[in-house]
Amino acid sequence: MIISLSIENFALIEKLNINFSEGFSVITGETGAGKSILLGALGLLLGKRADLTSLKNKEEKCIIEATFNIKKYNLHSFFDENDIDFEEETIIRREILPSGKSRAFINDSPTNLQQLQDLGFYLIDIHSQHQTLELSNQNFQIELLDLVAKNQDIIKDYSATLSQFKKVELKFNELLASKNALSKEQDYTTFLLEELIAADLKVGEQEMLETELEKLNNVEFIKENIEKTIAIADDEQFGVIQNLKEIKLSLQKISNLSDNYKEINDRINSVIIEFEDINQELKKEAENLELNPEKIELYNQKLQLLYALQKKHQVETVEELLEIKEDLDAKVFLSNDIDNQLNKLENEIREKRNYLNELALQISKSRVEVAPRLVGRLTDILAQLGMPNAQFKFDIKYQENYFSTGKDEIQLLFSANKGSDFGLLKKVASGGEMSRIMLAVKSVLSSDTKLPTIIFDEIDTGISGEIANKMAEIMKVMSKEMQILAITHLPQIAAKGKFHYKVFKTIKENTTISEIKLLNSNDRVLEIAEMLSGKDMSESAVNHAKALLN
Repeated sequence: MIISLSIENFALIEKLNINFSEGFSVITGETGAGKSILLGALGLLLGKRADLTSLKNKEEKCIIEATFNIKKYNLHSFFDENDIDFEEETIIRREILPSGKSRAFINDSPTNLQQLQDLGFYLIDIHSQHQTLELSNQNFQIELLDLVAKNQDIIKDYSATLSQFKKVELKFNELLASKNALSKEQDYTTFLLEELIAADLKVGEQEMLETELEKLNNVEFIKENIEKTIAIADDEQFGVIQNLKEIKLSLQKISNLSDNYKEINDRINSVIIEFEDINQELKKEAENLELNPEKIELYNQKLQLLYALQKKHQVETVEELLEIKEDLDAKVFLSNDIDNQLNKLENEIREKRNYLNELALQISKSRVEVAPRLVGRLTDILAQLGMPNAQFKFDIKYQENYFSTGKDEIQLLFSANKGSDFGLLKKVASGGEMSRIMLAVKSVLSSDTKLPTIIFDEIDTGISGEIANKMAEIMKVMSKEMQILAITHLPQIAAKGKFHYKVFKTIKENTTISEIKLLNSNDRVLEIAEMLSGKDMSESAVNHAKALLN
């Protein structure tokens, strides 16, 4: 329940502090006095968007703060999920800065508007004339049935399954589209892959073939120069090896005379060994060199194949061709495997559809079962409110389509008079009847759901006399289970409140401001008498007011 509300620099309010109590409280005041400003402030506190027009003084910030007792509401999980400290007396604060920026806090923890809205759902239900129109909304009617039927858990399961079902169905359709696209190019993709497989591509192969082909095409020239080199090295009289050996003999004679000579001698010896090794390798090369037209043709063919494939796929290396081969292989595999995936998804869709149908049928049965009981409770309350012949009928039709809360299409049909045909609420119910119907709905919900605070904003529209008295009695009964605040113009309802607040305007320094105060017993008599007869209240009006209060 709301314990206190403070408002600073908002609309016509300069500064206001008000405390609220349990039970049934009423708020009265002349039209335009500022009752709607209180609701506007609460709306901002619970997550509605704000702008600079909300500020009374555009140079100062607006602050709205309220304290709520939430001890009995089981809201620990909300605070844990949003990483906010839980307090039995939770403070919500909203600030609107002159710059237009807005800040919000829950127990001094910075928060966002969505979190305020989510928490506000558990704290206050503000009923206005606008909300009365929701009676005609199919979603509201479904929610009403489900609240009374206590379908929340099964609908949560249904909603989660429906979300999964749609995801799997989307995946299936996307995969099916991929299959159709792939099938059109399947043959060509397979051809390209088989062509690359047949090419037997190897990393570094192109460079090797180009080198070997260059060698084979110049075999005579290479052989001629190798043989000439061998001849120069091996000549018995003037060959390089013979001369190196003679140099070695000369250096050996002086190598023991100096470390430097010994080192030079060793280096010459190494040169001889290396040169002889080179000479032997050249001889092997010479032996292996031969003109081989068949190998030249084979290498040429393979290179031409590589060049053609590179040109075809617009690349420059064998490595890039191998990457393309992998991509093509993946496409072909996907195309071959896609039917298996589609079959698995089809089975999953079938399972989820069956489970959805099972849940939707349970939801529908519970709605059909609870509808007559709900209708009975509503008609009983409306009979107390001067509508003894009011009748309701829920038209529940089970459909093939999946909706967000099941497969039912629901219409709440209404007849106000005996012998009248049933029709849609918005077409056959007057404004006064809609107000009474909404009060009946709230009364039913108050016993089936634990709403902490309900604020009725002029629910008495189109009501007067004894009916207003009955409405007040119903609110009074509801207030035993929760906090009820009623903004009203009717003295019958105002008199039933346990606490009575009055909103009024005053002028300070040529500025109009709105204020609110808790009325004492004498003030209440005068306020209700004024509601009965106007400013020039008569003695009979005062006596009538006292009678209403008693």
